[in-house]
This record gives sequence, C-alpha cells and structure tokens, in this order.
Amino acid sequence: MNLKPLSDNIVVKPKKREEKTKEGILLPDSAGESKPERGEVMAVGPGKRDEKGKRQKPEVKKGDEVIFTKYGPNEIKIDDEEYLIAKEEDILAIVEN
Repeated sequence: MNLKPLSDNIVVKPKKREEKTKEGILLPDSAGESKPERGEVMAVGPGKRDEKGKRQKPEVKKGDEVIFTKYGPNEIKIDDEEYLIAKEEDILAIVEN
C-alpha cells in the first residue's frame, strides 16, 4: 500500500471482528448492533491547520491500534485489501496494551 493521507486523514486497516455467544456460536461481523470498530493505523496525514495556518500534530501514529466510529470512515480497496480513510475526529481511542 502506498497512500499518503492529507490533512487530518488517517488510513486504518480494520480488524475482522467475530464474537462468540455464551453457547460458543460465532457471530459474523455484520450481526448485531453498530458498535465501534478496531483497526491498525497504516498511515497518518500531517494534521489539519488551525486558524493561524499552523499544523496541529495528530495524536495517533502508524502502528497504533485504534477504536473508531463504525460509519465515519470511507471504505477503499487497494490490491484486494480493504482499508478505511477516517478523519482524526472519527478515532475514539488508542488501545494501549
């Protein structure tokens, strides 16, 4: 993948989410309610500009695992891989292990 996001855009590779019921039944990604999603940050733009034209440094960096809003990012496909392009405001949290 060779994408260079602009402004405060972030490229995220979503993680497939499967959940198990108490009985051990696997639920696919599409089942259930709309919950926030997880993914790995693949590329980060330089940040958006403030009122004075100065860049605001993004809070996330390449390699971070993040939780983001389900319907905020735009979906793209490159070389048969799915990615999301999200605004920094669509990122809800950084997962720290």
